[in-house]
Amino acid sequence: MNIEEAVKQAIAEAPARKFAESVDLAINLHNIDLSLPGNRVDAEVILPHGVGKPIKIAVFAAGETALRAKSAGADRVISGEEIQDFAGDKKAARKLADEYRFFIAETQFMPVIGKSLGSILGKRGKMPTPLPPTQDVAPQVQRLKNMTRIRSRDKPTFHLSIGNRNMNTKELADNIEAVVVKLEQTLKDGRHNLKSVYVKTTMGPSIRVI
Repeated sequence: MNIEEAVKQAIAEAPARKFAESVDLAINLHNIDLSLPGNRVDAEVILPHGVGKPIKIAVFAAGETALRAKSAGADRVISGEEIQDFAGDKKAARKLADEYRFFIAETQFMPVIGKSLGSILGKRGKMPTPLPPTQDVAPQVQRLKNMTRIRSRDKPTFHLSIGNRNMNTKELADNIEAVVVKLEQTLKDGRHNLKSVYVKTTMGPSIRVI
């Protein structure tokens, strides 16, 4: 069974719902010691057709970069003065970290972000992507809108969402293919560390892809 056929079966066998269920992958690894941090998967992958829902992005920027970030679709632009405020308001800092999926920051702000928000963003794996002075922020915002993170931690089985059932099966299959390719590139022994991959809707049956 190829990937698109597996997706079709997973969608067909899932009970109808009144909402757009997410389509998820269950990934099972083997022949790899995940007690060693260097063997764990912690990678970002661009899904060709997005994740099927809005991804909220915040940008730490000033001046022209701040204006371009907002025009490009950033959900929030945070000034240098605001960054300082988070140092004394941990509740607001945690809310910020929970509300936004990805962060971008002009490199000039990275040191103060590290001091004010590093412990909170770092714990969630959300430290900002640095933006050099010569780089345009707009493509970075668009890139992150289609990005998801693959994280195994220390467990051989983990899950991630790759879209929702309102997307067509070709789009979902393309997204799965992107994840599988990224895993093969990231894992120590590539495909040999992939025991199995299953696709399912949130409440539907699991169908094996690999």
